Amino acid sequence: MKVILKQDVKGKGKKGDIINVNDGYGRNFLIAKGLAEEANASNLNDALTKRQADEHHRQVEKEQALEMAQKLRTVTVQVAVRCGENGKVFGSVTNKEIAETLQAQGYAIDKKKIVLKAPIKQVGEYELEVRLYPEIVSKLKIAVVPQ
Repeated sequence: MKVILKQDVKGKGKKGDIINVNDGYGRNFLIAKGLAEEANASNLNDALTKRQADEHHRQVEKEQALEMAQKLRTVTVQVAVRCGENGKVFGSVTNKEIAETLQAQGYAIDKKKIVLKAPIKQVGEYELEVRLYPEIVSKLKIAVVPQ
């Protein structure tokens, strides 16, 4: 019996996969628990169009991430912080503050995508990584300046 998985099933497949299972397992477990649906002609067609749409959306997101990576390589972001003598920052500059500064400049980047090896505690210029997409990583220059 062919079924289309509605959710990930350990040992069988991921959501949207079309798999062959025994009739009893398919009807009495997968379909009964709402983990799968029977793979008839209309369901197969729906699954195929949904898979194509998901693939298209992933491709569009990847292209947007590549464009954003090109833009970020040329940008230097200035973060103004309060600091004491010798350029020592009160507190530290975190990825949240960097994301807010980027947002103010018109770049919509989530703070979780900015990779800091350690919080920035000195005035100066730094180069960070921004993970825009699983395989797309861009460099970003940060200039920490006193207020």
